[in-house]
Amino acid sequence: MSRAGFVRRAMVAGLFAVALATIVHTPVMAQGSSAEAAKPVWHYLGAALGLGLIVIGAGAGIGKLAAAAAEGIARQPSAADKITGAVNLPLFLLEGVAILAEVFALLVVLMK
Repeated sequence: MSRAGFVRRAMVAGLFAVALATIVHTPVMAQGSSAEAAKPVWHYLGAALGLGLIVIGAGAGIGKLAAAAAEGIARQPSAADKITGAVNLPLFLLEGVAILAEVFALLVVLMK
């Protein structure tokens, strides 16, 4: 699979994680003190699963991208500057998507 395929998979995994955290989040309208004590905590589970998937997807994408770049530089050291330049943009985009997905998953937990 190409580098773009791995980056795409990592982005999809991150977006899936945020969607999972949002779907599992179940707010409860508090009508009294007893309702607050019996509040379900499914949104914490969803956010935890979502954050785990985000980390796995981003780690896999970044790892494959860096491995392909290192292999390309090892094959042709004279093109190291071009390879590094071509790898930087997808790498930054992948990290940006992962950071945004983590922020959204944490917002699900922190918003009451």
